[in-house]
Amino acid sequence: MMGLLDQLAGQVMGSLGAQKQDPVAQGDLLGGVMGLINNAGGLPALLQQLQGGGLGDQVASWIGTGENQAVSGDQIMDALGADNIQQIAQQAGVEPEHASVGLAQLLPQIIDQLTPNGQVPQNELLQQGLSMLKGKFFA
Repeated sequence: MMGLLDQLAGQVMGSLGAQKQDPVAQGDLLGGVMGLINNAGGLPALLQQLQGGGLGDQVASWIGTGENQAVSGDQIMDALGADNIQQIAQQAGVEPEHASVGLAQLLPQIIDQLTPNGQVPQNELLQQGLSMLKGKFFA
């Protein structure tokens, strides 16, 4: 079990490292994503919020085993709401537009990694995965 979580954290870290954004800001944004998942009432609730915000096809691609569909910062802002983006930006120490663009890059990867085999994990496993990711970023 822990090997799977280590692998998950390593994959997300590796894919984040491939991005051109500042890794410090990404670590801070990851904390915001984890807070968003927790505040939304878990991953299923966050997925519902994104789907309700018009991102149903994209979210389905992130959960599924195929290619992840891209989203824009504006689409993330519309789906999650300006208040959520503002709060995450403030926590991460970045401008809201940078936060929404960063989330547009992070959310597909994180949701993809947290939904192996196209399945949304049970909360306990999800919490373990998030804790592992947090440990890797904030160690």
